[in-house]
Amino acid sequence: MSFTNEEDVEFPILCETCLGENPYVRMTKERLGKGCKICTRAFTIFRWLPGRGMRYKKTEICPTCAKLKNVCQTCILDLEHGLPVQVRDTALSIQDEVPREESNRRDYLAKMANNLEVMGEQTDFSGKAQPAGREMLKRMARKDPYYQRNRPHICSFFVKGQCTRGNECPYRHEMPQGNAELAKQNIVDRYHGNNDPVARRMLARSLKTDKLDAPEDKSITSLFVLGLDQSVTQADLRDHFIPFGELKSVVVVPKGNCAFVNYKNRAGAEAAALAALSGCSIKDKSLKVTWGKPKPKGPKSELAQADAIRKDTPAATGSQPPTRANIPPPPGARDDSALYPSQDPTAQGAYSK
Repeated sequence: MSFTNEEDVEFPILCETCLGENPYVRMTKERLGKGCKICTRAFTIFRWLPGRGMRYKKTEICPTCAKLKNVCQTCILDLEHGLPVQVRDTALSIQDEVPREESNRRDYLAKMANNLEVMGEQTDFSGKAQPAGREMLKRMARKDPYYQRNRPHICSFFVKGQCTRGNECPYRHEMPQGNAELAKQNIVDRYHGNNDPVARRMLARSLKTDKLDAPEDKSITSLFVLGLDQSVTQADLRDHFIPFGELKSVVVVPKGNCAFVNYKNRAGAEAAALAALSGCSIKDKSLKVTWGKPKPKGPKSELAQADAIRKDTPAATGSQPPTRANIPPPPGARDDSALYPSQDPTAQGAYSK
């Protein structure tokens, strides 16, 4: 395949979401029907209906541009993780090398097209991933197709109250919701990973989720670990967390697939929490680490204290049966035994040895 002003292929490069859930999808093919929205070269256009009640979709960029960024020709999302280019490049610290100028871009694409012809595959970015970037992509990646993205667009006439087609209208009759900025998307910016509102929103949400603020209560020295399975043992957790400080205990809860890592001092817990921001992986298992909760306050703590008092009373040891005198009042109730001593059954002879 030599680099020319046109490009013809037999099948497009698509993600599973854009292709649709129908395995027998039918496509129309228009050879060199339109120019690529990135490099302006003529390429073969494919058009298809991804499913019943969905809108028709078509390819927007040429196969060469799609291979350079490893993206879908229609939605311009990463084929491996289903994420915007800006999110992937931010996680992997990748710089956009595709020139914006027409002359420079043509020379660059001609060079890269020859490389892709030799390789026969899309550009592979997995080798550039650092551990923190891999954990970020693994956490944010869409694991299943999202076919709702193929729904028809909202009818602009319905929003204005002027649509007269009723049920025959091919667009959705509903009012737009959410951020209006997301509606102003540009394919060129999305491809180069610049000024993508969807990517900015996802990165801001990820940053807020990844931020592991230390609790104000300095007595909290425990970390909560989620996502365990039978392959991760208590010894594995201890070996992973002990370099950050001296451990008090490691408690694994098999039923909840979680564990509590308790440090003897706050400094060790803070060091482990800071290291967990870049990803926590044990035996190739990605784990989530959060701070432990403080000791309960309020009615629950009062009930716990009451239970402890009951266990310490002679009635619990068998030396004396339970009486009004040695059973504490319920939480929040007034202790009337001090006001009405005659209500003590032992004082009235209700019990005698």
